[in-house]
Amino acid sequence: MRVHISFLTAATVAVCSFSSFANQNSDTEIQDMSDPLAVYTQAGAGTSDKGLNIKVGRTYDTGNPDTMAMNIIEVKGIAGEYLGWSGTGSRDNSIDSVRFRNFSVDTTNGRGSQLDLNYNVEQESLNASYSFIQALPKWGNLNLYPLAGLGVNVRNGDFPSCIDANSDCQTEPRDNGYTVPGTYAVVGAYTKYAVTDKLWLNYNPMWLTTLSGSKSYVDNAYGVGMSSIFTNEFAVSYQFTPRFNVRYFANWTQEQSYFEGDQRVEFNYQF
Repeated sequence: MRVHISFLTAATVAVCSFSSFANQNSDTEIQDMSDPLAVYTQAGAGTSDKGLNIKVGRTYDTGNPDTMAMNIIEVKGIAGEYLGWSGTGSRDNSIDSVRFRNFSVDTTNGRGSQLDLNYNVEQESLNASYSFIQALPKWGNLNLYPLAGLGVNVRNGDFPSCIDANSDCQTEPRDNGYTVPGTYAVVGAYTKYAVTDKLWLNYNPMWLTTLSGSKSYVDNAYGVGMSSIFTNEFAVSYQFTPRFNVRYFANWTQEQSYFEGDQRVEFNYQF
């Protein structure tokens, strides 16, 4: 059973420092694209081992001068059979997933919140979560952003049943329509280390665990016999101009080596 974990990442959310929040008073100002709490209108595209990814994000007026917000839509895994390079044999030319996020930040205290809807097209499964992110005071060249949230899984049909840890999960018929197999929690952090003004590194560890639901979901949500999982994300980013950057990402779990995980390159532009 293959599990793909995707969250709010520096790649897809655009990024700024806690000290810069006070300067984010207009949509026309250029925001710091290296901070996970930056809010700005954007577009991005890139290639991954599963195919092409595209992203569009737009800010909107919250009606509160102390908050900023944006909506982001992403489509992933386009034309994977022709343009991806994964050797798993699972690539095809259909879309892999669609993701919608609503993200807001309180500029008075550096606290962000996010509604994240991630729909896996092939599994017909939706992970919907709500989380909070808090910017901590900068420590030298290092920024830390702890995160905590709750989520729910919705899918077409019941969650695949597993006999034991040595067996494969069996997919249930989808005659039951959409069901809610269970709920989960996520705890982690986003980290940013500024090498120079134009080059920065991110490491974003996340721990997920099931909370409630069907026995099959609670015991096997992240693989056979796995009720929890630890995920890793590493990124290297370079800022060509204040509005344009390129980013390399690697995502892997405790069950994978670095190069067994997902790899991608992404270009982002701020309007």
